[in-house]
Amino acid sequence: MDTPPYDYTAPEPVTPAQRALTTLAEDTGDTAALDVLAGSEVLVPVPQDASEEDATDPTVVALPVLEQPGGEQMVPVFTSETEMAGLLPYVERYRLVPLGALASQWPEGDLALTIDATSPYGLTLTSQGVRTLLARPYD
Repeated sequence: MDTPPYDYTAPEPVTPAQRALTTLAEDTGDTAALDVLAGSEVLVPVPQDASEEDATDPTVVALPVLEQPGGEQMVPVFTSETEMAGLLPYVERYRLVPLGALASQWPEGDLALTIDATSPYGLTLTSQGVRTLLARPYD
């Protein structure tokens, strides 16, 4: 009798940021979840056209801007490599950035932020929402 190969992949552990996103999907005003999210690090894909200097400079983060149908621009960030691969499977480089620090320096204008866009708990914030809800002091 042939035994089928053991092909079990352990699920990826749920991060605090993912738990916060799940909470916010049910209650957008949960300040504790917003605090956890703002204190979390996210993966920011490095745009393919970014120079090596920009990709490695700790004082600069090149934002990958995607244009949505209708012209809205958004920056995708992710809580894990698995989430990133779901939307952007060909990303070769990314930076790990504290979300609160990223939000503190969010550019003016109508640039939205999407966290884990393809997941059931994904969250999209307007530019004002990013600065108001997630910006935290950083060192």
